[in-house]
Amino acid sequence: MSETEKVEKEADHHPYRRPRDAATLILIDRSGAVPKVLVGKRHDKVVFMPGKFVFPGGRVDKSDNRVPVAAPISKALEANLLRGSPKITPSRARALAVAAIREACEETGLCLGLKSNGAMLEGPWKPFSEAGLLPDPSSLFLIARAITPPGRVRRFDTRFFTADASAITHHVQGVIHADAELVELVWVEIGSKPLADLHPMTKNVLNELEKRLATGPLSHDAAVPFFHFYGGKMHRDILSEA
Repeated sequence: MSETEKVEKEADHHPYRRPRDAATLILIDRSGAVPKVLVGKRHDKVVFMPGKFVFPGGRVDKSDNRVPVAAPISKALEANLLRGSPKITPSRARALAVAAIREACEETGLCLGLKSNGAMLEGPWKPFSEAGLLPDPSSLFLIARAITPPGRVRRFDTRFFTADASAITHHVQGVIHADAELVELVWVEIGSKPLADLHPMTKNVLNELEKRLATGPLSHDAAVPFFHFYGGKMHRDILSEA
């Protein structure tokens, strides 16, 4: 069965579901000759992509729009997030970037933050308060946007961000263990074997990141690809102003 037939078959079995906003963070270590990215191995018993290596990420929460931050997202990042359709607000753009930081801290224990003025954060943000930090989205770059094909049980409109490993300012111990969502964390060189088993869409995004890194330092001026499906096929467009 072709990929097109698979998509159409799933669409026959599941009603249309509106994609939910989600964010993923790809952390890069460029201290060596070959850049490394951080991947986590998912537990074998989770529903979504069991046993697969993934980048930390998940859905946007209500708290992501309200939590105080140490520094705002850059205007250039905001402009990239506002591209495409449906049109979103600047506050939604901020929430997407902040969600990437929250998910990374929740799933890996690695937190991107700066020293705070004593603001007390609760819930998923408590590790930042305990370390005297506020989340810092100012170092993030947008690499790609992708929407899960129609007909799937779970659909996400995901923005893929990247940040340098030097932006990690706190490590929460005990997050990775045998019963956690992620059971292992590995820094792997781009192009190495563990990355060969990534979800096809995630590999597309990683290829985009690799091309960006090959041209020099990351820049907000680079074109941002948008992967989405229509007519039973995946299309790669470039995000533009709506």
